[in-house]
Amino acid sequence: MEENANTSLEEDFEGQATHTGKETNWVVWGPKGVINDWRKFKLESEDADSLPLSKKEMLRQMSSPHRSFSRDDKDTRERFCRKMSVQEYELIHAAQEDESCLQQYRKRCMQDMHQRLSFGPKFGFLCELQNGEQFLEAVEKEHKTTTVIVHIYEDGVKGCEALNSSLTCLAAEYPTVKFCKIKASSTGAGDRFSSEVLPSLLVYKAGELLSNFISVSEQFNEEFFAVDVEAFLNEYGLLPERELPALGNGTDEPDVE
Repeated sequence: MEENANTSLEEDFEGQATHTGKETNWVVWGPKGVINDWRKFKLESEDADSLPLSKKEMLRQMSSPHRSFSRDDKDTRERFCRKMSVQEYELIHAAQEDESCLQQYRKRCMQDMHQRLSFGPKFGFLCELQNGEQFLEAVEKEHKTTTVIVHIYEDGVKGCEALNSSLTCLAAEYPTVKFCKIKASSTGAGDRFSSEVLPSLLVYKAGELLSNFISVSEQFNEEFFAVDVEAFLNEYGLLPERELPALGNGTDEPDVE
C-alpha cells in the first residue's frame, strides 16, 4: 500500500496522475502537469482556430497511435509521414518558444516582487556632508528602513582616500543604502575624531547607532578595495541583498525545476 502511495506522489510531481474510483474520476496536477496542460491547451486552441482541415487531420492522426493506413496506398502514406514530420517539428519549436516565454515570465515576477519588497528611497552615490547639521539631518530624518553609513575622514590620513573610493563603488551596488562622508573637522566635534581614530565608519538606522568602527582601515591590508569593505560590512550584517540584475533575454540561465 505504501509503495502504491509513493508511486502516485511521483506521478503527481512529474505530470498528470489520474485517479479513477467507483464514484470519482479526478485529476491531480503537479508543477510539470500544469505546464504541460498549458502547452496542450495553447496548441489545441491554435489548431482549432488557425489550422486548415488537412493539418487538423494530421494532428488527429498524430494523437491516435493505433491509426493505420491502407496498405494499398503506400505513396499516400509516405507523403503523409513527411507532412507529419514537418508538423511535429513546428509543434516542438512552438513548445520551445513557450518554455522561453515561461522563463522570462518567471524572472519578471521575481523582479516585481523584489521591487515591492525593496521599498524606500534610492540613492546610488556617496554623499558629501558639509557640516554637523547636515550630518544630523542625514541620520535622523532618513526613512526608518534605510541604513545610513557615514565615513568620517580627513585629507592626508592613511586609508581615508581608499575607503572613499570603495564606498563610492558600494553606493552604486547598494542603492537602498545611504552612503555619506564628512570631514572630521566639519562635524563640529573634531576633537573626538583625531587622526588616530580615522578613518571611522558609523552605521545608523532609524536614527539609532548600530555600529561604530574606528581606524577601520586596520581591518584590511595596506591596499584594499570595495570588495574587501563589502565583505567586512556583510560580516556584521550591515548590507542588504544586492539588487537583482535587469531582465535579459531569458537564455543566460538554465531552467530550474
